[in-house]
Amino acid sequence: MIKRYLVTAAVFLAIDLLWLGLVAPKLYKQHLGHLMAEKTNFLAAGVFYLLYVAALLVFVINPAIASGSVWQALLKGAFLGLVMYATYDLTNLATLMDWPLNITLIDLLWGSFVTAATSGIATRIFL
Repeated sequence: MIKRYLVTAAVFLAIDLLWLGLVAPKLYKQHLGHLMAEKTNFLAAGVFYLLYVAALLVFVINPAIASGSVWQALLKGAFLGLVMYATYDLTNLATLMDWPLNITLIDLLWGSFVTAATSGIATRIFL
């Protein structure tokens, strides 16, 4: 189980760091610059990653491995990613005055993709 957790975390971080390093800084600064903190709270980010990877294993990857289906991992991963990212973005859209709709839509697509890709890759590795 620890090996699955570490591999899944490495896959998720590798894909997400591409987004965070190449696309997100300019996009978020342009649309959310006035809301962004000067420094990243790495403790909060770390807790997010720890919990997210655990959720992927419990709800998507372990069941997909048990059924022997990468497709199951991809589809359920996409759905879980949509729900998880929607929780954050739609709450912000509902409660924050300046939260842009386009950021919500982009984040929902990204969350679906990164979670599906991570789930599919991790499941394939362990089948």
